[in-house]
Amino acid sequence: MSVSRQTTAKPVGPEPMGFFERYLSVWVVACILLGIGLGQGWPEAAQAVGRLEVAQVNLPVGLLIWVMIIPMLVKVDFGALHQVRQHVKGIGVTLFVNWLVKPFSMAVLAWFFVRHVFADALPSDQLDSYVAGLILLAAAPCTAMVFVWSRLTNGDPLFTLSQVALNDAIMVFAFAPLVGLLLGMSAIVVPWGTLLVSVVLYIVIPVLIAQWWRKALLTRGQAAFDAAMVKAGPWSIGALLVTLVLLFAFQGEAIIQQPLVIAMLAVPILIQVLFNSSLAYWLNRRVGESHAVACPSALIGASNFFELAVAAAIALFGFESGAALATVVGVLIEVPVMLLVVRVVNASKGWYESAPR
Repeated sequence: MSVSRQTTAKPVGPEPMGFFERYLSVWVVACILLGIGLGQGWPEAAQAVGRLEVAQVNLPVGLLIWVMIIPMLVKVDFGALHQVRQHVKGIGVTLFVNWLVKPFSMAVLAWFFVRHVFADALPSDQLDSYVAGLILLAAAPCTAMVFVWSRLTNGDPLFTLSQVALNDAIMVFAFAPLVGLLLGMSAIVVPWGTLLVSVVLYIVIPVLIAQWWRKALLTRGQAAFDAAMVKAGPWSIGALLVTLVLLFAFQGEAIIQQPLVIAMLAVPILIQVLFNSSLAYWLNRRVGESHAVACPSALIGASNFFELAVAAAIALFGFESGAALATVVGVLIEVPVMLLVVRVVNASKGWYESAPR
C-alpha cells in the first residue's frame, strides 16, 4: 500500500525514544537474573514450557515472537520503495554493507574469537552454536529501532523509511539462503526444513499480518495510526523481555558455571557494530551523500533485527543452545552501543560536511 508523503514522513510516532527502549539494557539484565532465579528455583516449570511445542516450534515463544515483531513491521511502508530513487548512492551503500559485508564479516569475527581466541574458555560443545547465533544476529538488518536512531541524528525520515522497506523486502527472500550459506561455510549442519519454517513463521506471516493491520489503521487516519503505534510499542519490548526470562530459565546453569561467556560473546558483536557503522558512514561521505542520509545508512548497518535472530536461534537450536544465548547478548548491548554510534556521527557532522562535493 502506498500512502501520502505526510504519512511516510512520520513512521514512528512523536517520541524519539520510549522509556522501555531507552533502558532496554537494564531490563535485559533484570530478565537474565529473574530467568536464572526461576530456572534454579522451579526447573520443572521451565521444562514444562519447553515441552509445549508442535513441529519443533515452541508455542509460547512463537506467540511472543509475533507480539514482538508484528508491531514493528506495521511501521514499515512498502509503498515507500519507489523513494529509493531519490538517494541511489545512499541506498547502494546500505545494501552493500547490510548484505555483502555485515553477515560475512560477522562470520569471520565469530570464527576468529569463538573458535580461536576464546575457544579454551568456552564450552567446547557449544562453539558451533555460538558461531551460528552470531551469524543469525548479523543476517537481518534492523527494522524498528533504526527509526529511533535516525531521529536521534536528525536523519532523513523518507530515506530511513525507504531503506527499511527495501531491506525488509530483501530479507523475506534472502534470510534463509544467506544463513544457510554462512552456516555451511562454518561447517555447521543446516536444518533447512526448520530454517524455512522459521522464515515463514517469523518473517512472511508477520509481514502479511502487519501490512493488513497498517492498512486498516491508516483508513482511520494518521492520528489513529500514531496512537495505535504508541500503545503497541510496549507490547514488543514486553514480549521480548518475557522471552528472555524463559530463555535464561534454561540458560541459567551455563551462565552460573561460566559467567564471562556473555562478555566474550559481546566482543565480536561490538567490533562488527563499530566496523560496519564506520564503513557505511565513510562510504556515504565518499559518494557525496548528505549527512542526513549517511546517519541512518550507517545506523541500519550497525544494528540488528534481534527479535528475528532470537526467534530463529530458538527454533533452529533450542532454548538451551549457545546460539540463543549469543543472540540475546546482541539485545543486551544494542542500546548503549548504538547510542555511542549516534553520539559519534552527531559529533563528527562538521568533519563529514567538510568533504569536497
